[in-house]
Amino acid sequence: MASKTKVNQDNLETLGARQLAELLMDLAGSNAAVKRRLRLELTVTAAPKSLVSEVGKRLGQIGRARTFVDRRSCRGIAADLETLRRTIVDKAAKSEPTEALELMWRFLDLAESVQARCDDSDGVVGDVFCMACRDLGPLARAAQPDPIALANRMFAAINENRYGQYDDLIEVLAPVVGEKGLDILKAQFIEFSRAPVEKPTGDKRRIVGWGMSGPMYEDELEARHRRTIVHRALQEIAEAQGDVDAFIAQYDEQAVRRPGIAADIARQLLRVGRATEALQAIEAAEHGRDGRVDFDWENARIATLEALGRGDEAQAARWSCFERAFSSEHLRAYLERLPDFEDVEAEERALTHVERSKNVLQALEFLVSWPALDRAARLITQRAGELDGDVYEVLSPAADALAAKYPLAATMALRAMIDFTLAKARSGRYRHAARHFMECASLASSITERGDAFETHGAYALRLKAEHGRKSGFWNLIS
Repeated sequence: MASKTKVNQDNLETLGARQLAELLMDLAGSNAAVKRRLRLELTVTAAPKSLVSEVGKRLGQIGRARTFVDRRSCRGIAADLETLRRTIVDKAAKSEPTEALELMWRFLDLAESVQARCDDSDGVVGDVFCMACRDLGPLARAAQPDPIALANRMFAAINENRYGQYDDLIEVLAPVVGEKGLDILKAQFIEFSRAPVEKPTGDKRRIVGWGMSGPMYEDELEARHRRTIVHRALQEIAEAQGDVDAFIAQYDEQAVRRPGIAADIARQLLRVGRATEALQAIEAAEHGRDGRVDFDWENARIATLEALGRGDEAQAARWSCFERAFSSEHLRAYLERLPDFEDVEAEERALTHVERSKNVLQALEFLVSWPALDRAARLITQRAGELDGDVYEVLSPAADALAAKYPLAATMALRAMIDFTLAKARSGRYRHAARHFMECASLASSITERGDAFETHGAYALRLKAEHGRKSGFWNLIS
């Protein structure tokens, strides 16, 4: 019976066209978005030539809207935009590819005005516009616009990219605009970089903020914004054209020593088979000064060593990343490249290294995720006093993972969180602490091994009552 009443396509079809139409009319009467969607679908069926006009009208309505949209309502706006985007891609493009491409440009032109009046904290509206930018690729391939006109439009769009809607534009349209269009686009950005930003004099300069060194002027921010646009665009054009030297030329002498930039340069050089230069770029970087592991730089170095045939050094680098940062990704890559049987011994050595770490929570997180639950349980029972109950994002999943086979270790992890919450009077966490307490009660009967220092659940409850009996917010949840 349940399968016949579940809302799915097969079951809805049994209602029949007439009844479904009545239901949709009811929905359309109270939901403007549903009504607009139905109108578009009817236009596709009854008057496909009018679809472009209908979509254009709706885009105009959205562009004229001025109402502020709060965070909760943003999903409705995003759904409406997504319906229009899908209509352009799935319906309009099939019959009118040139008009569909123009509609998508108009759609993307709305990004600034729409996002300026939306609290898009979750990024749902921005995501729709980013997908629309990706859609320009297949739409442009179908429409085959003039490369010069397309390059001009790309230049204008990138200069209006205030909300990141055009971040992928050059990558998406490079195959369509071709070398000719990319050369034109490159020349436009070079010329743009040379044009001075108008700098008002005296009292006419507008202050838009204050920084550590004093006032920030509008013309200075505009000049900085322009440099950023040009730098990124010329890099992406160079990458699209396979011009590695032009890509590198966008960085000054100081920038190329930054680990992240050195990694980008190395990857570009590897792509064209210049591995020796890639290693030089990697080794010239000022790496490791703050003691952190920069995985981007490390991975670029490993790839470069492999490209040079220096596999032993690449393996040593993988092991080093694991040792310093407990990187499971690098350990797995290291083990995969070992001969049979050697990997088993190396894994044991690695897990022992983790278990002996001074940072007990980092070690616990690694052992649970690897997984090596026997070692994780032993780590907790041997070093329970070092557990920081504030770090629930490690202890809670560890307790969940260990509960079935290692109830003693799971209980100790739960108690660490309970003890911290009550000792610090974190009332916002009492609900979670109460749940942890009840989980401890549930696990109590499964614990067969008990050290001298381990309290039974009854004894633990009595001690909590004695030490924190006045924290009624917690005890009310227990009772």
